[in-house]
Amino acid sequence: MTGTLVLAGTPIGDTADAPPRLAEELAGADVVAAEDTRRLRRLTQALGVTPKGRIVSYFEGNESARTPELVEELVNGARVLLVTDAGMPSVSDPGYRLVAAAVEKDIRVTAVPGPSAVLTALALSGLPVDRFCFEGFLPRKAGERLTRLRDVAAERRTLVYFEAPHRLDDTLAAMAEAFGAERRAAVCRELTKTYEEVRRGGLGELAQWAAQGVRGEITVVVEGAPEKGPEELDAGELVRRVRVREEAGERRKEAIAAVAAEAGLPKRTVFDAVVAAKNAAAASGS
Repeated sequence: MTGTLVLAGTPIGDTADAPPRLAEELAGADVVAAEDTRRLRRLTQALGVTPKGRIVSYFEGNESARTPELVEELVNGARVLLVTDAGMPSVSDPGYRLVAAAVEKDIRVTAVPGPSAVLTALALSGLPVDRFCFEGFLPRKAGERLTRLRDVAAERRTLVYFEAPHRLDDTLAAMAEAFGAERRAAVCRELTKTYEEVRRGGLGELAQWAAQGVRGEITVVVEGAPEKGPEELDAGELVRRVRVREEAGERRKEAIAAVAAEAGLPKRTVFDAVVAAKNAAAASGS
């Protein structure tokens, strides 16, 4: 018989939030794969647990190489417990490769539910929670980050992001540019920890606050785009707006996507207007 892969949620701050099953799994697993073995040691000490199984590291740097080793353990019948630094494995943490490999081998995969920074921040934000989407970490490069944000500028669901504290001010400024400075948001810092803080306000206001320096684990929740009908713009105005963005240095594809999001129109509509204008200019010049 093959073994079982257990994805275990760990506390995002306060170890008292650990589910009772986490201690049981830590004590009984044949192999414990941990993103940070030192943090695992602190967690087991806090829970009063002594793992009986072998402890191995499993982090971004060795995930590809170690996955086949863990799959072999599972094929041979082991119970493998995967824990990351905080929250649920695979959610912006190592784990996806191992889960996919286990599923391919028809190995049972189960989970120990635990605290979630995504849901905790969403609940505390004061923003709509009936529909939301998790966007994880944004690209580090400014241009790629702005492009990603413009792609979801018209998204009406509440958006949830993770961000590093030293990039928070740049990210909030980019959000203000892509979504509008008045779009409501909440910056949730050090959730469940001693210095927990939830700062709410417009994106422009929050960007100014973050510029002073922020520390800790960060989750950002952003209000979805307001519901409104498509902006009444003729094809000439759409083409003009694309041209302005291109002259400012944006690639045409990015400019078209941004103008479409601003106007509440399908990208195809703006693209067709740009192509028609280009063909008309070529015809008049011939």
